[in-house]
Amino acid sequence: MHTLMRWAAVPVLAAVLVFPAFAADATRSSPVGSWQSADGQARVRVTMCGDGTELCALLTGVSGQARTPENLGLLNSYVVDRAQMADANAWQGTVHFNGETAVGHITLDSTNTITVSGCQLGMCKTFQFKRI
Repeated sequence: MHTLMRWAAVPVLAAVLVFPAFAADATRSSPVGSWQSADGQARVRVTMCGDGTELCALLTGVSGQARTPENLGLLNSYVVDRAQMADANAWQGTVHFNGETAVGHITLDSTNTITVSGCQLGMCKTFQFKRI
Protein backbone atom coordinates (compact mmCIF):
# COMPACT_ATOMS: atom_id res chain seq x y z
CA MET A 1 0.00 0.00 0.00
CA HIS A 2 2.84 2.37 0.86
CA THR A 3 4.43 1.76 -2.59
CA LEU A 4 1.10 2.39 -4.32
CA MET A 5 0.76 5.78 -2.57
CA ARG A 6 4.33 6.68 -3.53
CA TRP A 7 3.62 5.92 -7.23
CA ALA A 8 0.32 7.82 -7.07
CA ALA A 9 2.21 10.88 -5.84
CA VAL A 10 4.57 10.90 -8.85
CA PRO A 11 2.05 12.32 -11.40
CA VAL A 12 0.91 14.95 -8.90
CA LEU A 13 4.50 15.97 -8.15
CA ALA A 14 5.33 16.06 -11.87
CA ALA A 15 2.33 18.29 -12.57
CA VAL A 16 3.31 20.68 -9.78
CA LEU A 17 6.88 20.89 -11.08
CA VAL A 18 6.06 21.14 -14.80
CA PHE A 19 3.02 23.47 -14.75
CA PRO A 20 4.97 26.55 -13.59
CA ALA A 21 7.36 26.04 -16.51
CA PHE A 22 4.45 26.09 -18.96
CA ALA A 23 2.91 29.09 -17.23
CA ALA A 24 6.21 30.99 -17.38
CA ASP A 25 6.57 30.17 -21.08
CA ALA A 26 3.03 31.45 -21.77
CA THR A 27 3.87 34.70 -19.98
CA ARG A 28 6.98 35.16 -22.10
CA SER A 29 5.02 34.89 -25.33
CA SER A 30 2.39 37.41 -24.32
CA PRO A 31 2.36 41.09 -25.29
CA VAL A 32 0.46 41.95 -22.10
CA GLY A 33 2.33 44.47 -19.99
CA SER A 34 3.90 47.91 -20.04
CA TRP A 35 6.02 49.04 -22.98
CA GLN A 36 8.13 52.06 -23.89
CA SER A 37 8.98 53.24 -27.40
CA ALA A 38 12.59 52.70 -28.43
CA ASP A 39 13.20 56.47 -28.28
CA GLY A 40 11.73 56.58 -24.76
CA GLN A 41 9.09 59.16 -25.65
CA ALA A 42 5.90 57.07 -25.43
CA ARG A 43 4.61 54.46 -23.00
CA VAL A 44 1.69 52.10 -23.52
CA ARG A 45 -0.06 49.41 -21.49
CA VAL A 46 -1.03 46.40 -23.58
CA THR A 47 -3.92 44.15 -22.60
CA MET A 48 -5.86 41.35 -24.22
CA CYS A 49 -9.42 42.57 -24.74
CA GLY A 50 -12.68 41.67 -26.44
CA ASP A 51 -12.94 37.89 -26.52
CA GLY A 52 -9.46 37.53 -24.99
CA THR A 53 -7.65 37.17 -28.32
CA GLU A 54 -7.87 40.81 -29.37
CA LEU A 55 -5.15 43.29 -28.49
CA CYS A 56 -5.60 46.75 -26.96
CA ALA A 57 -2.92 49.32 -26.13
CA LEU A 58 -3.55 52.38 -23.98
CA LEU A 59 -1.25 55.40 -24.23
CA THR A 60 -0.07 55.98 -20.65
CA GLY A 61 2.76 58.47 -21.03
CA VAL A 62 4.57 60.86 -23.37
CA SER A 63 7.84 62.72 -22.84
CA GLY A 64 10.51 64.68 -24.69
CA GLN A 65 9.54 66.01 -28.12
CA ALA A 66 6.41 63.84 -28.06
CA ARG A 67 5.04 65.86 -25.13
CA THR A 68 2.92 68.17 -27.26
CA PRO A 69 -0.56 69.51 -26.47
CA GLU A 70 -1.99 67.16 -29.13
CA ASN A 71 -0.29 64.07 -27.68
CA LEU A 72 -1.15 65.04 -24.11
CA GLY A 73 -4.77 65.08 -25.26
CA LEU A 74 -4.37 61.45 -26.35
CA LEU A 75 -3.17 60.21 -22.94
CA ASN A 76 -5.30 57.37 -21.58
CA SER A 77 -6.82 56.70 -24.98
CA TYR A 78 -6.39 53.55 -27.02
CA VAL A 79 -3.69 53.68 -29.69
CA VAL A 80 -4.62 50.10 -30.62
CA ASP A 81 -8.22 49.05 -30.05
CA ARG A 82 -9.28 45.42 -30.46
CA ALA A 83 -6.75 44.36 -33.06
CA GLN A 84 -7.58 40.85 -34.30
CA MET A 85 -5.12 37.99 -34.06
CA ALA A 86 -3.73 37.45 -37.57
CA ASP A 87 -1.06 34.84 -36.83
CA ALA A 88 0.97 33.55 -33.90
CA ASN A 89 2.23 36.63 -32.05
CA ALA A 90 0.72 39.00 -34.65
CA TRP A 91 -2.38 41.19 -34.64
CA GLN A 92 -3.98 43.43 -37.25
CA GLY A 93 -6.35 46.31 -36.71
CA THR A 94 -6.72 50.03 -36.29
CA VAL A 95 -3.72 51.96 -34.99
CA HIS A 96 -3.82 55.63 -33.98
CA PHE A 97 -0.68 57.75 -34.58
CA ASN A 98 -0.68 61.43 -33.63
CA GLY A 99 -4.43 61.72 -33.97
CA GLU A 100 -4.47 59.89 -37.33
CA THR A 101 -6.02 56.46 -37.86
CA ALA A 102 -4.30 53.79 -39.94
CA VAL A 103 -4.50 50.09 -40.69
CA GLY A 104 -1.86 48.62 -38.46
CA HIS A 105 0.06 45.51 -37.54
CA ILE A 106 1.35 44.62 -34.09
CA THR A 107 3.96 41.90 -33.79
CA LEU A 108 5.48 40.38 -30.67
CA ASP A 109 9.04 40.02 -31.96
CA SER A 110 10.54 38.62 -28.76
CA THR A 111 9.88 38.45 -25.06
CA ASN A 112 10.80 42.10 -24.66
CA THR A 113 10.15 43.69 -28.08
CA ILE A 114 7.00 44.52 -30.05
CA THR A 115 6.72 46.33 -33.37
CA VAL A 116 3.76 48.52 -34.27
CA SER A 117 3.40 49.61 -37.88
CA GLY A 118 0.70 51.45 -39.74
CA CYS A 119 0.05 52.75 -43.23
CA GLN A 120 -2.24 55.49 -44.45
CA LEU A 121 -2.43 56.78 -48.03
CA GLY A 122 0.79 54.98 -48.93
CA MET A 123 2.79 56.45 -46.05
CA CYS A 124 3.93 53.98 -43.41
CA LYS A 125 5.44 54.33 -39.96
CA THR A 126 7.00 51.68 -37.75
CA PHE A 127 7.68 51.91 -34.04
CA GLN A 128 9.52 49.48 -31.77
CA PHE A 129 8.64 49.14 -28.11
CA LYS A 130 10.65 47.55 -25.30
CA ARG A 131 9.06 45.93 -22.27
CA ILE A 132 9.43 47.94 -19.06
